[in-house]
Amino acid sequence: MNYPKADIFRRFIAFLIDGIIASILIYVPILGGIVSTVYTLTKDVIVYEITKNPDFKNRSIGKKIMGLEVASLDGKDLNWEISIKRNLTLAIGSVCSIVPIIGWIIGAILGFIISIIEIVLVFSDNKGRRLGDKLANTQVVSSESLPKSNDVIDI
Repeated sequence: MNYPKADIFRRFIAFLIDGIIASILIYVPILGGIVSTVYTLTKDVIVYEITKNPDFKNRSIGKKIMGLEVASLDGKDLNWEISIKRNLTLAIGSVCSIVPIIGWIIGAILGFIISIIEIVLVFSDNKGRRLGDKLANTQVVSSESLPKSNDVIDI
């Protein structure tokens, strides 16, 4: 599949929205860190899987609001495995922070380094694919650039 690069500003706002959601989830009593990490890992499928609302298929809440979605370059719909692969790089810092004190320090450092690498890749890759996209063989695209289910595709 060949898709144009998604608008970087829209991606950034979607990332911020999802980051705010993950940050709020940290405050869930007792399990906050785990709940936040699970959301970060599964954000591209969890809302759809819970609600079965087609508006959230292959989208996080932030991507839905910004008119973006994740396209599998294999042509598959996203599933739990693809979402986890795709977002694993973003969750490494959160996973480390589950361990008190040393995990908070290591998690913050790793999270910062990985975030810088991911940002550089979004800007420098001709398709805007970050490391997580390359691991999962996905690309963030504008929802308008994808064929609709009722569109006819010539083969």
